[in-house]
Amino acid sequence: MIYLASQSPRRAQLLEQMGLRFETLLPDPHEDAEALEAVHGSEPPARYVQRVTALKLDAALARLNRLGQPMAPILCADTTVAIGSEILGKPADARHAAAMLRQLSGRTHRVLTAVAVQSGRRRVQALSVSRVSFEPMSAAQIRDYVASGEPFGKAGAYAVQGRAAMYIRHISGSYSGIMGLPLRESAQLLRELGLKLA
Repeated sequence: MIYLASQSPRRAQLLEQMGLRFETLLPDPHEDAEALEAVHGSEPPARYVQRVTALKLDAALARLNRLGQPMAPILCADTTVAIGSEILGKPADARHAAAMLRQLSGRTHRVLTAVAVQSGRRRVQALSVSRVSFEPMSAAQIRDYVASGEPFGKAGAYAVQGRAAMYIRHISGSYSGIMGLPLRESAQLLRELGLKLA
């Protein structure tokens, strides 16, 4: 059994796909999980997503100790979207989501997902980098997609497994990584810590 330190239903779904038994280790109401995602100046996207993942794992470990639950490996991940060195996080509102989608329209961007697992005193981590090419989106298509509500809570204002797939021309890399948890890298980390996977 492992703990998943994430509120993402997509990450839970991907762990189920791996056949893993897990429990979610969610932030306490007083924890400001969103504050951990603040960008520090002109921080490169890879450094940013790895730092945020490490902070989230630190918070999850402290939470587990506070709750006094049985020890088990804790898996944490974070995803960001980048165009060049610009980080596109989660949109603040509909206008922000539309602006992000206009940036992605007709262009190729990177999706970076960092994964970290802690077992006892040992921590291992990995980074998955994929490229996604969008076809041009019209103003009406962007407006309709934002109105669907799907962009909210998603890095880069889209979900690859949702309606946005209609506008994706090409993917290079890890589909599960773009969803939020690269399965190959996650399996490698868990095996490195001694977990037996099918």
